Amino acid sequence: MTEEERYKITSNDYMDLLVEGYENGFVNPFEKYTGFSINRVNDRFATVHIPAENLTYDSVQKFGYSLLPKCYGLLSPSSLEASGVEQLRKVPGFNLRGQGVLIGFVDTGIDYLNAAFRYADQTTRIVSIWDQTIESSNYPPKFFYGTEYRQNQINRALLVNDPFSVVPSKDEIGHGTMLAGVAAGSVDIANNFSGVAPDTEIVVVKLKEAKQNIREFFRIPDGALCFQENDIILGIQYLVDIAKRLDRPIAICIGVGTSQGSHEGESILCKYLNDEGNVVGHSVVVASGNEGNERHHYYGEINPSSEFDIIGLHIGNDEKGFSMELWGYAPNIVEVDIYAPTGAFVGRIPSSFLQRNTLEMVFEQTTIYIDNNINEDITGNQLILFRFFNAIEGVWRFVVSGTGDLTLRYHIWLPINNFLSSNTYFLNADSNTTLSAPANAINSISVTAYNDANNSLYYYTSRGFTKNNGLKPDVAAPGVNISSPAMSGGYYNYTGSSAAAAHATGITAMLLEWGILKGNFTTLNNVILRKMLVSGARRSPTISYPDQAWGFGILDIYRTFKLFYEED
Repeated sequence: MTEEERYKITSNDYMDLLVEGYENGFVNPFEKYTGFSINRVNDRFATVHIPAENLTYDSVQKFGYSLLPKCYGLLSPSSLEASGVEQLRKVPGFNLRGQGVLIGFVDTGIDYLNAAFRYADQTTRIVSIWDQTIESSNYPPKFFYGTEYRQNQINRALLVNDPFSVVPSKDEIGHGTMLAGVAAGSVDIANNFSGVAPDTEIVVVKLKEAKQNIREFFRIPDGALCFQENDIILGIQYLVDIAKRLDRPIAICIGVGTSQGSHEGESILCKYLNDEGNVVGHSVVVASGNEGNERHHYYGEINPSSEFDIIGLHIGNDEKGFSMELWGYAPNIVEVDIYAPTGAFVGRIPSSFLQRNTLEMVFEQTTIYIDNNINEDITGNQLILFRFFNAIEGVWRFVVSGTGDLTLRYHIWLPINNFLSSNTYFLNADSNTTLSAPANAINSISVTAYNDANNSLYYYTSRGFTKNNGLKPDVAAPGVNISSPAMSGGYYNYTGSSAAAAHATGITAMLLEWGILKGNFTTLNNVILRKMLVSGARRSPTISYPDQAWGFGILDIYRTFKLFYEED
């Protein structure tokens, strides 16, 4: 790859398109764009870079919704006993601590100076860091941007007075450090702390922030930490490549998510994770999200005998812009009339197969761009994408009607809470079907959060099932007041589904040690790991499983092994 092509990967002068079908000559449609280039992920997926001037208001019509990288945000602002870890370690031969297993994170980086990520001799447990935000010629092979720092460099940094002169990578946010601490932090007897799998070695990707051009297209607010789907996929591929090079099993933790997409597990990232789920020696654990009670989801049904449904959306006075997605179910088609807070009629989105253009509706200072795709290119269902600019404050009303002789069903999703004012919400919101992608990927292990102190569900945790009734989430793990290393030193209690996912990732690392490295189950992959965790989950007699909130129950590795050996 030339330096000019490398520049396109990170430059805001170029837009990115995430494409499936690399091996089938997909390039042809993009050859008409002067200066296009390709950054390959693997034999199936790649990113195409073309001049940003082509990212116009009607880009959904030009490229298709699925090719535009979705915008992801962070999913988190005593637990070992709750999941049966300590109980299992008391059984002879089952003191599993993840030894020999890699544990990987694609997030905000890591505080590599923290004692939680060092051995007793003060050398680092971190195998490598790929920092996508630091440009240099020392990028990882095949990835062409950012900078890779390997274990010997990190150890050298730990010995000097100014470690950042050797390895300048930092976790300014602390989210990635939290995930690594929960899943893999070293034992600290004095502070009664241990990560779930403290003997693992760690691989880290620090994600670069999303390009300004895609942020503006999807109306992501200034200052919100936002990552692009293609960078996340490349980050996971980097972790996979490190595991292959070292011939080690790896447990991967995904603590970022989005409310964009169909919620059917059909995004390109979901497809990529589904492929990974079949690889022996790999686990992928995904946070469910924290959208359950944020009032960001609406579900509607209109019987053939009914005429319409009215949706109220309150938009706050501090909302400069946002996007919103309506997803229907084929073969029915919806049409929508839009009314401003004043009661004035703004416009109609017709139920037409012929519409192939982006609608522009203007009311006072508010502009709404609307793409109505009757047959979205991946799901075949109707997608209406709304993008609001300078929306006036108050309750907007959307009157939905439709065609067909079947019950008309549809969902509407607002962005995750990181990307939206707390004053923007649906008046009659539905807390179900709020999983953040990629938690709806069928082969991922989707983890929701609960409070192990009183066995209650975390109030904001996202709920299933998927839009097409896929059985997600899988299990609940401790995710309230979870201790992990703090950026300022010492420890801090964290809450959210990403903390729960980190906990579960540590448990899958223990299972990989037992199965792959100790030879007890040498064909373990994520599909089998998921079945083991689901089978061993603790269930309440008062709940019918699988449950939209709890999945198949509370994660319990001790019970998982007990059932496994009883069946054997």
